Amino acid sequence: MKAVILAAGYGTRLQRDVASDSSGKFAHLAGIAKPLLPVGHCALISHWVQALTTSSFVDCIYVVTNDLYQAAFKEWAAHFTNVKIVSDQTRTNDERLGAVACLQIAVKHFNIEDHVVVIGGDTLFKEDFSLCQVKEKFSDVQAKCVDSCLVLSYQCREEETRKYGILEADNDLRVLCMKEKPLPSETKSRRACPCFYIFSKKSLPLLDAFLEEKRDAPIEERDAPGNFVSWIIPRKPVYIHQISGRFDVGNLPSYIECDLYFKEKLQDAKSYMV
Repeated sequence: MKAVILAAGYGTRLQRDVASDSSGKFAHLAGIAKPLLPVGHCALISHWVQALTTSSFVDCIYVVTNDLYQAAFKEWAAHFTNVKIVSDQTRTNDERLGAVACLQIAVKHFNIEDHVVVIGGDTLFKEDFSLCQVKEKFSDVQAKCVDSCLVLSYQCREEETRKYGILEADNDLRVLCMKEKPLPSETKSRRACPCFYIFSKKSLPLLDAFLEEKRDAPIEERDAPGNFVSWIIPRKPVYIHQISGRFDVGNLPSYIECDLYFKEKLQDAKSYMV
């Protein structure tokens, strides 16, 4: 299996928060890509590299960034032997290609013909999350059908459905549909879906079909990787692996919460997410 970490975003909300923070405590975060932010003892993205490597979950990790941050990512990646960087060749948020196009860039640039785990570069999970358990679950759903893909889900609060992609599933935890930021009254489900998906190698050719279909659509329809998940659900079996929660570093308060957890609450950094 291969990993693709999506890291081509510009972190506009977070950078705006840092610029307007009058305390000066977070001035050192200015101009840093979200995946490279210090979280606990290392960069946010380094937690993923360490866990993916220690667990032997993948044999190579590909990071898709942009031209603005490419040099910083290459400097960071020099410390790892199994990480490769590719740029989407944009330099501003207005030029962004969207997460699905970035995944396609990685697949084509590195000639990926394997199962792919796609991870949001601004996302981390709670300490009870286990890549080994995810690997087991993926093997189980692959045994049912080699086309099967796997997504994660955790229970969100009723008022939070409007912030996330919400999965509706049957009793076997096969996904029936994903609703993007629905009102609580529009779905009985409270299954939020974070950016961590395993796409089977048989589903990768569908990236081209999705992007061709959405070629003239607004960037919003191509940007969030969940849009591809939603599109793929009627075409391939997609199953859920349940987790307890996640950290999504979108703004300064969410960064502070995440950093505090890793500094004060993380029990065992070496086995984290393994």
